[in-house]
Amino acid sequence: MLHTSRVLLRSALLTLVFIAPAAQAKDPRTDQRAEQDGVPVTELRAFAEVLERVRGAYVKEVDEKELIQAAIRGMLMELDPHSAYLTPDQFEDLQSTTSGEFGGLGLEVTMEDGFVKVVAPIDDSPASRAGIQAGDLILKIDDTFTKGIGLADAVELMRGEAGTKVTLSVLSEGDEKPRPVTLERDRIQVESVKSETLEPGYGYLRVSQFQSRTGQDAKAALEQLIAKGDLKGLVLDLRNNPGGVLGGAVEVADLFLDGGLVVYTQGRDPASRNDYEASAGDLLDGLPLVVLVNGGSASASEIVAGALQDQGRAVVVGTRTFGKGSVQTVLPISGDSALKLTTARYYTPDGRSIQADGIHPDIPIQVASVELYQERGPRESDLPHHLINQDGEDPDAEGGEEPLASRDYPLSQALSILKGINLAERRGRNDGAGRANTDTASQ
Repeated sequence: MLHTSRVLLRSALLTLVFIAPAAQAKDPRTDQRAEQDGVPVTELRAFAEVLERVRGAYVKEVDEKELIQAAIRGMLMELDPHSAYLTPDQFEDLQSTTSGEFGGLGLEVTMEDGFVKVVAPIDDSPASRAGIQAGDLILKIDDTFTKGIGLADAVELMRGEAGTKVTLSVLSEGDEKPRPVTLERDRIQVESVKSETLEPGYGYLRVSQFQSRTGQDAKAALEQLIAKGDLKGLVLDLRNNPGGVLGGAVEVADLFLDGGLVVYTQGRDPASRNDYEASAGDLLDGLPLVVLVNGGSASASEIVAGALQDQGRAVVVGTRTFGKGSVQTVLPISGDSALKLTTARYYTPDGRSIQADGIHPDIPIQVASVELYQERGPRESDLPHHLINQDGEDPDAEGGEEPLASRDYPLSQALSILKGINLAERRGRNDGAGRANTDTASQ
């Protein structure tokens, strides 16, 4: 595939050089044969003529190599928002991003209607600390308007050495005009996996991005939660996870599945289908699982949520996901450059394409800011001469950390759903055991 891409590119450039002189006599039979072979000779001649006219008549001298690179970028921009031409520096940046460390603002972005749109801010990055949210539009980067400049160029403008500053013009949903946000670039070291215990018996696993090591890190974190003992269920948090490496997503989904299809990709050729299967062995051994998603959950995170939803392994809660259902392949080309090219769509185990649709949660939970109301009426403890609780604890004592509902309402709801599933399953087992005992006694 790579060899073919290089040959096609070289052939196209050689053709351009050969046909550039407009005054040369042309054999129409040659053009007819080329058209029959699928080569758009007329369009290639038009491109060569435009290139020659720009070189000769533009108001100032231009670099021919830069013109050709700009033409390549324009060609790829017309395909879809995710295909791009990568210069050597941009190719190196992409490799750094998938390894989990780079210099920049901590934003995952895409293109929408010619503008740069935030898919998700990376956890604990300059962007997230400045309050930039999924769905925000970036209209300007310093003095450069983003309309029509291309995604790779916009990313390059935002990247830079740690300690340097950049000002973004940010338009949020509902705002009438953009606001300036000045950010100081930092060394972004993405810890793609974090874990903690929300309440005794209920674990929390946060995956913020899918990198080459995410599957291994998620397994290690999950094993630590299990080792603490008495694990009753888990919340898998994929909010604002913009995606990343496909293999990392498959490995994470595999942790919770006991075999079966995780995802399949399908390119233009019917024979190009690739199936990605889970191996035997669910690390949680069937314990209740809730997956938390939102509009910033994209691509690889949608693969995980879709696989667990289709296989009936988890309850997906939150808001509808971003809807990026395509696969990009990075194809190195000569000169240390590369093409990031959309080569396939991916499908959930049930054959759903989520392209421009997203994963719809089983239980919708809207993002909300909650102010807890402390209900306080007369209680037994207020009555004179009341009996003291034998445990010796004051049930009205205040203090402790901030309630989960006030600092992260969707997570608190996900935890409540998880506890409800666990309670329902436990009562179902107890009811079944009780019926079995009754039946035995009646015989």
